[in-house]
Amino acid sequence: QVQLVESGGGLVQAGGSLRLSCAASGRTLSRYIMGWFRQAPGKEREYVAAISWSGGWTYYADSVKGRFTGSSDSAKNTVYLQMNSLKPEDTAVYYCAAQEFGSTWNYWGQGTQVTVSS
Repeated sequence: QVQLVESGGGLVQAGGSLRLSCAASGRTLSRYIMGWFRQAPGKEREYVAAISWSGGWTYYADSVKGRFTGSSDSAKNTVYLQMNSLKPEDTAVYYCAAQEFGSTWNYWGQGTQVTVSS
């Protein structure tokens, strides 16, 4: 059982930056991979990034590679998504999720809105 709360969304101009946070609570969090997803109106949910709690493993979608960076702070039970060089097409609700190794993304936060203006 994992509880996830996202924060850090907001409105920025193209080229700007935001850092999203996902605070996690629950038992044995080290067993989980933390992921970031986003969904814009009328579009499918996109798997954006993921990171292990140690930070030793990361994943980035091609659409954000080189611009977004995931990180983790196991002492604070928090993962982050640093988003740089933001583009209007990055506008979406961003969700964090947790996947137990060998399982599925079965724990989700409620999302935080990111809006990038041109």
